[in-house]
Amino acid sequence: MKKSGIVSLRIGVQSASALVLLLGMSLAQQATPAADTRTGDALPRELESQVRELRSVIEQMRIENAESRSEMRELRQELQDTRKLLGSLAASTGEGFSRSTSEESAQNSTSTSSTAATGADSQNTEEGLGNRIQKLEESTQLLGSKINEQYQTKVETAAKYRARLSGIVLMNAFHNVGASDNLDFPNYAQPVAPGDPQASIGATLRQTEIGLEIFGPNVAGAKSSASVQFDFGGGFPSTPNGVNFGIARMQTASLRLDWKNSSVIAGQDSLFFSPLSPTSFASLATPAFAYAGNLWGWTPQIRVEHRFDLSHEQTVTLQAGLLDNLDWEPPYNSFYRSAQAGEKSGRPAYAVRSVWSRPVFEHPLSFAVAGYYGRQNWSWDRYVDAWAGMTDWQIPILRRLTLSGEFYRGRGVGGLGAGIGRAVLFGGDPSSASTRIRGLDSAGGWGQMKVQLTPKLELNGVFAEDDAFASDVRGFAVDSNNFTTILGRNRGALGNLVFRPRSDLLFSAEFRRLRSFPVYSAASTTNQINLAMGVLF
Repeated sequence: MKKSGIVSLRIGVQSASALVLLLGMSLAQQATPAADTRTGDALPRELESQVRELRSVIEQMRIENAESRSEMRELRQELQDTRKLLGSLAASTGEGFSRSTSEESAQNSTSTSSTAATGADSQNTEEGLGNRIQKLEESTQLLGSKINEQYQTKVETAAKYRARLSGIVLMNAFHNVGASDNLDFPNYAQPVAPGDPQASIGATLRQTEIGLEIFGPNVAGAKSSASVQFDFGGGFPSTPNGVNFGIARMQTASLRLDWKNSSVIAGQDSLFFSPLSPTSFASLATPAFAYAGNLWGWTPQIRVEHRFDLSHEQTVTLQAGLLDNLDWEPPYNSFYRSAQAGEKSGRPAYAVRSVWSRPVFEHPLSFAVAGYYGRQNWSWDRYVDAWAGMTDWQIPILRRLTLSGEFYRGRGVGGLGAGIGRAVLFGGDPSSASTRIRGLDSAGGWGQMKVQLTPKLELNGVFAEDDAFASDVRGFAVDSNNFTTILGRNRGALGNLVFRPRSDLLFSAEFRRLRSFPVYSAASTTNQINLAMGVLF
């Protein structure tokens, strides 16, 4: 309060000085006619002296005004510090402290207001300072809320590096008509078993995902980071109601070094040469249409990327990598790992991709081409050269309309989900060294139309198909020698609405239809209605 008195005194001095100045100017104006009788030299000297005195008074007022502003800022800062201290004490001691803090704040506010009312010029200064102080208070409150938010959401690591927890808690309720390989997120249709009903219903949360990202130190000028992501789609324990207790499964785990235009990535990751997937919250444990033309896999790999920035916001990215040479064989033991056919070749798989992109309507416009090769050894020196060529695209037609999709053509690439998950065909007994094998030729792809109806509501329509060439099958292989029914074609379509009332909350309704064509039997159809609710974190 001492400083408040000083401020009031100085404002009063300034007001008195201003009055004296105005009075002096008035007297000078009244004395002007009498001055006409003076000599011509005396009058200019006297006016010059008055101007100097006037300038001196104005300069002194400026200095005092600046000092007053400085002391007012200090007083305001002390007031804010006192409010914060009393607020902290009130939070710890109860409502009594809070009431006393409010009263004291009101008194301080009243004192400040009365000070600001003294003098017209000082009032303008007070208003300007008050506006700036109010903005500072709002910024401080916003900063405090952000700090509290970070404190509530921070994840502490042993190495003290910054970490971020993310994921989605997702519930799916579904109604199926027809049979399929999997009840909650079907990949292809199957005939309904004798005696079973056509329709079924259920719900699951095993597509819930949890991810953790760690931001490490700079290494050789590159930012280092690591991430890992899990879901609960790894099967079911053999217990009553085991379908509710999905087993945790590692989807991806990777490490990155990122320079300005280059990156090195190592770990188990999605296929960098087939990065796109249809939009669907009915199928996260496997991407939508994973066996109907959408190549996918979470595969150990190491790759390098380099980005070239061209004119007009255009970018060309080159990618190349080595991958674990997998062919979609299941493990032969639950605890010990055996080499698969691709790994028996003694060589990794190779892949490259080139993509051109630029922003259009605030969405990426991109076109890419990619290639894959991997050699497989199916024992007794029976080799298959697996290969595939791919292309993918994203095309914003309008600001709210985007087309995207992928297409592939390959041979022996069941390890990428192609050929409806089949890499080779056995012409006889698979355990016999004399049985011939043949890599399965296939082609497929998918296309999606996305319509952003409103900022919170989008509509997606997708058509997909994988075609395993039946000419490779007929006359060479039969179902009994290839463990399961050989599918020649798998066709799918879906339509869904995704509503996001907030960035961390979503609702989705989807209809999906699958029609699968075995080579040696009739086609089967499965329809699913899926309702999803998810909370992202």
